[in-house]
Amino acid sequence: MLNENRFFPVEATTRAIAQRLFHEIEALPLICPHGHTDPSWFSGNAPFADPAQLLIVPDHYIIRMMVSQGIPHSAMGVPTLDGAAFEMDSRKIWRLFAENYTLFRSTPVRHWMDYTLENQFGIEAPLRPEIADAAYDQISEKLNQEAYRPRALYEAFNIEVLATTDSCLDDLAHHKSIAESAWSGRVVPTYRPDAVTNPDISGFVENIERFGKITGENTETWGGLLRAHQKRRQDFIKAGATATDHGHPSATTCDLTQQACRDLYAEILAQTATEDQKEMFRGQMLTEMARLSVEDGLVMQIHPGSDRNHSPHVFKRYGSDKGFDIPKRVNFVEALKPLLNILGHEKNLSIILFTLDESTYARELAPLAAAYPCLKLGPAWWFSDSPDGMMRYRNLTTETAGYYNTVGFNDDTRAFPSIPARHDMARRVDCAYLATQVAEHRLLEDEAVEVAIDLAYRLAKRTYGYEDLV
Repeated sequence: MLNENRFFPVEATTRAIAQRLFHEIEALPLICPHGHTDPSWFSGNAPFADPAQLLIVPDHYIIRMMVSQGIPHSAMGVPTLDGAAFEMDSRKIWRLFAENYTLFRSTPVRHWMDYTLENQFGIEAPLRPEIADAAYDQISEKLNQEAYRPRALYEAFNIEVLATTDSCLDDLAHHKSIAESAWSGRVVPTYRPDAVTNPDISGFVENIERFGKITGENTETWGGLLRAHQKRRQDFIKAGATATDHGHPSATTCDLTQQACRDLYAEILAQTATEDQKEMFRGQMLTEMARLSVEDGLVMQIHPGSDRNHSPHVFKRYGSDKGFDIPKRVNFVEALKPLLNILGHEKNLSIILFTLDESTYARELAPLAAAYPCLKLGPAWWFSDSPDGMMRYRNLTTETAGYYNTVGFNDDTRAFPSIPARHDMARRVDCAYLATQVAEHRLLEDEAVEVAIDLAYRLAKRTYGYEDLV
């Protein structure tokens, strides 16, 4: 299934350059600084259940495409929250996926899945109904082998470090278990405070109360809330964290007086705040998180611009992260100005900006990152995590921001087996871009080799503070 020249330029001279560049980086270790894999996989190291539960049910990219064709979540094995029946026979789920594999033609899901099936499970023909059962059995047999347990796959994938994304309310027990084990793999947490910074999250007030109990602070006061974050971040740092993550609806930041903060927080806790006040609270919390990052050195990731749970029906029946998060417009220039006015030139602050709004790449993000020393551009994200999306990203940002105001690649995945496939695609697309630069005499080939290594490995390692890793 996998042509050795996939994603490379068609023109022979440029393709040959891309091949040479890729040869230099293909075997480099994987740095995985942002994603949503489950730390319990690595603490328990239990076998994965079956092909459907591993590759299909948790993958919202797959689920959303199937649902778009009228196949309900429940038929794909997604558990319901309201007690309604859902398919629990994994072989039936796998057969249904195979019957509809044509839906994924020319999508990144098809590329990732073909790579996973061929390179990891030895299935060398595209998935289709006639081979569905045989493929299921072949994968199932391998999943029962020691070589396919989570820790073994981590090592087989040549992962150097993998960061999970963890709620500030998480007890970090799985990370502690990993650290105390004899295993040498590096799986570290990332501090995600959305549960207590976004008033629109279900159970927000209860979360604030729980946050206080965890940290021993009175989180019903503004000062107590900030001290709780300060303490909790230290817990994450001790567990290996080097970064925070913020999934806010927008990039709004604020610079309110202390009294205004106290008054606003009182409205938030009383649940009498307007929508504008909620947005102001989220904006002030981003500024406060940046202040804390100046103190403790955690790299700050901001992931705005998703209209999450767009379908109330799906959210009510199946919960979040089920394929109904939709990109929307984001303003960065005005939104970030309050924070940047205060902290934009702080040497100890590193903020990585992501977007689902590609129209901001050249107009806003590249110029901002090319000016403020605290800002870096995250890679093409989510809906743009595709061959053409990655190429658009390079074309729209490089002339203004260069390569060294970006941070390399992260896979941002819940599907653990897809990690090598995603890195392979990103490395190939970057080599294709660099090969064109060389062929057009914009870049020397020895420079392109250095840039390729930086984009594939060194930039992520440096940006996220992993340089001390062996």
